[in-house]
Amino acid sequence: MATAMSASLGAATAAALAVEDRSLAHNYSPLPVVIASGDGAWVTDVDGKRYLDGLAAYSAVNFGHGNQRLLDAARTQLDRVTLTSRAFVNDRLGPFATALADLTGTDMVLPMNTGAEAVESAIKVSRAWGYRVKGVPADRATIIVASGNFHGRTTTIVSFSDDPTARNDFGPFTPGFRTVPYGDADALRAAMDDTVVAVLLEPIQGEGGVVIPPASYLPAVREVCDEFGALLVADEIQSGLGRTGHTLAVQRVGVTPDLITLGKALGGGIVPVSAVVGRRDVLGVLRPGEHGSTFGGNPLAAAVGSEVVAVLAEGTFQQRALDGEPVLRGLLEDLVGHGVVAHRVAGLWAGIDIDPALGTGKEIAHDMADRGVLVKDTHGSTIRFAPPLVVTDDEVRHAIGALGEVLRARS
Repeated sequence: MATAMSASLGAATAAALAVEDRSLAHNYSPLPVVIASGDGAWVTDVDGKRYLDGLAAYSAVNFGHGNQRLLDAARTQLDRVTLTSRAFVNDRLGPFATALADLTGTDMVLPMNTGAEAVESAIKVSRAWGYRVKGVPADRATIIVASGNFHGRTTTIVSFSDDPTARNDFGPFTPGFRTVPYGDADALRAAMDDTVVAVLLEPIQGEGGVVIPPASYLPAVREVCDEFGALLVADEIQSGLGRTGHTLAVQRVGVTPDLITLGKALGGGIVPVSAVVGRRDVLGVLRPGEHGSTFGGNPLAAAVGSEVVAVLAEGTFQQRALDGEPVLRGLLEDLVGHGVVAHRVAGLWAGIDIDPALGTGKEIAHDMADRGVLVKDTHGSTIRFAPPLVVTDDEVRHAIGALGEVLRARS
């Protein structure tokens, strides 16, 4: 634990951390904050200290902690039926799929639970499409991915990660993937051949540090995919559902993928809900029995997901992110040269590169937590800021003000 913060831990926090340390696998290194409740953009720990949530569970809590519309939808469904499996039909899944397809401008929905499951599903569908429609020889399908990607942590997905922490000691890895530099459409074109069935990309790389490619990149990728008869698969699990000021981040540049993976915010911060949405002729290659999930498309998930879609259809959260973007950008610009080296902003989502001389991203995150603001580090001295979209401009000023205080104290 960090020095300053560890020294000031409350009794209840220290006790809870001891239980976690004893009983949980150590696959995370969290800040020493033990959250007990949440409301809107704020959370409260077991000792009663309040924090502005600057992570929103990696955008899973886009609509705020304790969103009453979403909680009411969940409570109503809890009293009816929660799980049926896909061996039978439930009355919530069909309407959810129809509404989600309408929201995203797609034809068909494949429901799953987690983001990684959605990506795995998109990989399977892309390969099946490649063999059954494009005519790629058996077991020769190639999927092109981008350097710096983060699509999940399953064995297949880490097979095409270039993060050694995600890969080391987890091989042998799944073949069939080819990596090209992110943001470089010419490198993508050079890597294409007749075996390529899909190009899988994040429109904005979240885990990579909110890396935003040139505006011309995704349209150029679309052109390359069309030229070589390959699918464009957009991973919108973090970037989608309001975060960037649009329902989907690809809408920022007017690109229509063939498949889109969704997750995180689709469950409203209440239950895990994910999906692959896209063209009917692509998702339609799946045959009964070839793919599934016991919990995928369960009535509780569909009820919550339907309300999430209804909320997004109103456009309020997308507009909030658009309106907050210049405020956030301006505040960060004022810190450039004063501890901030660079920043990247899309809606209410920022990657902030800290001068390494002032500390690591983890150290900065510890200091900000001391000041009542929670953020997440990534890749050395970069931190991410992604508050629930209910955050006010004044709360954004409070958060970035805390960052300024931390940087001045370390200078």
